[in-house]
Amino acid sequence: MSWVARVNRTNDVTSNSPEQCKDDIVKLNCALKAIIQDIWECKGPVLALNDLNKDARRLVNELRSKISELDELANVADQERVRLDLKEDVENQTKQLENTQATLRKANLTCKLAIDNREKDALLGSRALETRTQQIRHRNTVASRQNIAQSASDITENLLTISRTLDNTVHQSSHALNSLVSSSKTVKDTDTELKNQAGLIQTGHRLLTKYNRREYTDKILIFLALALFFSTVLYILKRRLFPSL
Repeated sequence: MSWVARVNRTNDVTSNSPEQCKDDIVKLNCALKAIIQDIWECKGPVLALNDLNKDARRLVNELRSKISELDELANVADQERVRLDLKEDVENQTKQLENTQATLRKANLTCKLAIDNREKDALLGSRALETRTQQIRHRNTVASRQNIAQSASDITENLLTISRTLDNTVHQSSHALNSLVSSSKTVKDTDTELKNQAGLIQTGHRLLTKYNRREYTDKILIFLALALFFSTVLYILKRRLFPSL
């Protein structure tokens, strides 16, 4: 049975003698000190501390009432010696109650400060964790942007390489076309002289047609390559200048 329960059971019986009143005061003192010890050891939360203080205040009021009752019994004592002894007990119990109340206040202040510090540490810990999370996210974002920039740079370099290759091809095709034009002029100049070589002329004509088709095909390929190059450059510029679009 707890001290509070024992005291509640004791208070159900009215004190009829100084001895009984003293016994009740001792029990109330023990119960109050037990509550104070619980306050010293309280780890929170504040609601638990408030419940303990509620019990402590009730015990203080009951203890003060019992001391008053003992004082009244001293006043009605028949013997002078008994009256003086009871008065001395009243004085001692009053002083002890004042000391107990001071201890109670100190325990409350210490416990409340400890609870506040624990809550503050928990709050600071959560904020530190949130800050570390934000830093990790920021580093990941920066790394991702750097990777995108590097990929874009690699794509641009590849496109430039393709462009140079296509340019070389165009030059080669131009040289070939010039050669074909010269050959065509030669053929035209010697057309009169080569009437007897009609078969050779027809063969040359087929070759010229084939090369003209190749020239047209090369122009289409060059146009498509340039369109792809400029589209890619515009896409990269758009991603770099307007990343949110």
